[in-house]
Amino acid sequence: MIPPKPKSRPDSVSLWRYMRLFRSDILSAQPERLYRAWMAEFRTPFFRSFLLNQPELIQLLLKERPQDFPKSNRIAEGLRPLLGESVFLTNGEAWARQRRIIDPAFAGGQLRQLYPMFFEASQEAAARFLAAAGSEIEIEAQTSRAAADIIFRTLFSLPIDHETAAQVFTAFQDYQRAQPLLNLAGFIPLPRWLPRFHGRQTRANARTIRDLIAGMVRTRAEQIAKGTAPQDLATKLMTGQDPQAGTGFSPEEMVDQVAIFFLAGHETSASALAWALYLLATHPEWQEKVAEEASAHDLSEFASLSLLKTARDVFREALRLYPPVPMMVRQATRGERFRDRNIPKGAQLVMSPWHLHRHSRIWKDPDAFDPSRWQTPQGQSCARQAFIPFSAGPRACPGAGFAMVEGPLLLAQILRKVRLLPADNVPKPVAHLTVRAAHGIHLRIVGR
Repeated sequence: MIPPKPKSRPDSVSLWRYMRLFRSDILSAQPERLYRAWMAEFRTPFFRSFLLNQPELIQLLLKERPQDFPKSNRIAEGLRPLLGESVFLTNGEAWARQRRIIDPAFAGGQLRQLYPMFFEASQEAAARFLAAAGSEIEIEAQTSRAAADIIFRTLFSLPIDHETAAQVFTAFQDYQRAQPLLNLAGFIPLPRWLPRFHGRQTRANARTIRDLIAGMVRTRAEQIAKGTAPQDLATKLMTGQDPQAGTGFSPEEMVDQVAIFFLAGHETSASALAWALYLLATHPEWQEKVAEEASAHDLSEFASLSLLKTARDVFREALRLYPPVPMMVRQATRGERFRDRNIPKGAQLVMSPWHLHRHSRIWKDPDAFDPSRWQTPQGQSCARQAFIPFSAGPRACPGAGFAMVEGPLLLAQILRKVRLLPADNVPKPVAHLTVRAAHGIHLRIVGR
């Protein structure tokens, strides 16, 4: 069975048609040729953009000269009401200072310390799946809850059932439903002083989320002052300091950072986990391998993660086929010349994990689900040059290690309790904030 992917648009469409397609789904708005092109140019009346698939060009942008290709402000336009000046949206010294404070909180030793929270949340997620045995359920709702539970436990030591955590989770769901991917200012250059045309519901949901997070930050600040704060991510971030400036995050900056950690740590993990479970349901031989591996080990200790080799390869393959963030946009700060083409200053440079991970000139059987590829020399070479679900270089996601603990552990815990069977409907991938299914992913659950 070939995993589903969206139908590509015709090569030539009007700007109006492209904007309508893009607003409803990034992936369907792209032509088929991007799955084999090294570089493609797109022109609009307002700006020029270039999609880059050549590994050497991606290496240049992300690793060799990242300072010359900052994040595009166009992507920030739609997310700023919620994320403010978070590390996801900033550039230059503001971004560098934020990363100097954030990175120590996500170091490997810290993940080991937080592992009991991962384990407890994964047990509860597996129990919810087992409770649904004998029925058909929508998987994305379950993975959203599981991912939100982990991020709240590790950030604020609160389970998802806690009143405030539940309120934030509900508000985030409302925000995601109301927030279009394409804000007008993201497509048409507007001066900074001109109001951004965010929808009323989008702005209201963003305010609700930020107010709830601000309350959690104030409570934690009081606990830190009293010496009673738990040693979770929030405490580490609020007590961390930039080693160069000797300053930490202000309360307002903490709200920005918590918002992006929750959005990135919850939404992207939920997307990847849902697609991984769907792929296992449609490939029962791999499902049984994951279940057998999980049942053979005690997963209560951090060291046991190294034994989940099959679960890890399945999760990587899900990230390859369905990268949660399908496109990343940088901006040229000066004129460049790529592949004998002039790249003007200000051009938008798009790197698409969706197309790169399925590129027919890089991957063997690019549309096939094959976790065994990660143990082959060819697959390992592709992993180094053409696998960027968490970006790469200095701006790689600080939570990449976090995700690679969470994903395989949840797969193992769920599959040791239940067997998954595909329902009648085949999910259709669409990309808004992340790659999700247009009408959800429905699976039948059978207890083991």
